[in-house]
Amino acid sequence: MYKLCGVPKVASRVSDRPLEWPCRGFERTNGARGRTGARGSGRPREINRLALLESPRHDGLAFMLYRFLIRPLLYLLPAEPAHHLGLFGLRFAAWVPGGLWLLGMLFRFRDPLLGVEALGLRFPNPVGLAAGFDKDAKVHRPLEALGFGFVEVGTVTAHGQVGNPRPRLFRLPQDRALINRMGFNNDGSEVAAARLEATQGTREGVLGINIGKTKKASESEAIADYVLSTRRLAPFADYFVVNVSSPNTPGLRDLQAVERLRPLLVAVRETLDSSVQDRKVALLVKIAPDLADSDVDAVADLALDLGLDGIIATNTTISREGLASVASHVEGCGAGGLSGEPVARRSLEVLRRLYAKVGQDVVLVSVGGIGDTDEAWTRICAGATLVQFYTSFVYQGPSLPSRINRGIRDRLRASGHKSLQEAIGCDLRSGV
Repeated sequence: MYKLCGVPKVASRVSDRPLEWPCRGFERTNGARGRTGARGSGRPREINRLALLESPRHDGLAFMLYRFLIRPLLYLLPAEPAHHLGLFGLRFAAWVPGGLWLLGMLFRFRDPLLGVEALGLRFPNPVGLAAGFDKDAKVHRPLEALGFGFVEVGTVTAHGQVGNPRPRLFRLPQDRALINRMGFNNDGSEVAAARLEATQGTREGVLGINIGKTKKASESEAIADYVLSTRRLAPFADYFVVNVSSPNTPGLRDLQAVERLRPLLVAVRETLDSSVQDRKVALLVKIAPDLADSDVDAVADLALDLGLDGIIATNTTISREGLASVASHVEGCGAGGLSGEPVARRSLEVLRRLYAKVGQDVVLVSVGGIGDTDEAWTRICAGATLVQFYTSFVYQGPSLPSRINRGIRDRLRASGHKSLQEAIGCDLRSGV
């Protein structure tokens, strides 16, 4: 056992120990552990059932149900068809009357202590779903109901495209990782805008929109391509992300070079301001873990110079170092971006480097290898205002947002911080 920001941290993963409830080492101060209440309390049984749904024990049961029943069934399918089946289930839940309410009752965890102000917005909690899961903005409402504080849809391109040939999504269970070479498959910005317009006014959480370059757009056409997506989608976004870090679109990562990134971000910022005049839509850029440290520093300096609202670090990696999976299986998966636990170390390194450069002048969103409370708390203490995951959601299921949020709440209470805002970057401020 060791300490992080004054809080004991146990080196374990809930995914490894399904019978242990998250944050079991922390005392619950509200006294609710799934009991039906004290005898003679006079509380109706219905209220006590709600307390049971909000208990850590309910989270653990939901996790075990997913791990031992639902996930094995999904694993009978290749990764991409299994993903589409999951999307269908979420769409069905949104279509059934009362479905969204039921998802919220079963999974959403709320606590005012988790609220955080960032990007000019109020986030109900710091845990978000990264881009890539809901590429076409079809299921952001049921994902909100699962307890995510924010959902990032996309990556959306100006024009619809089918992406790379299949198979293009692969599981590495031994590493709790995925390899994908999807290639920005999506219906395009016009279709996505129509879907988002249809649900406008019904959202509860924060919605981010992640945009990328259409594959057929040449280097000279890249800025115009991003601008077209921005103009169509800006009215529906709480924040906007320029993705220049996917390894699956030829030439895209070249746009991370500061001399190419600057005019692109300036053009998108101007388009956001002209398209949405009654409020400011925050602008962020998403970078790769494979950038050299000097390039990370250059992006940080550019963000400060342009007054960029935030940086998302990091996307998937092209590295295959340190994997536990059989080498022949990894080679058989072919090219693509690796996500999940193997990215965690480099993602944390990039986060710490960015925070040392920008402090709290630029909002940092950490993604890559976050799969439990310990890792999420580590990122917050290292300077992340918000955290995201995707791959761990695939491996651990719909109870993961509530388990991590509950764990962060317990860490905050144990550490003595009065708010999440106080905890951001506490490791670096205390010299840890």
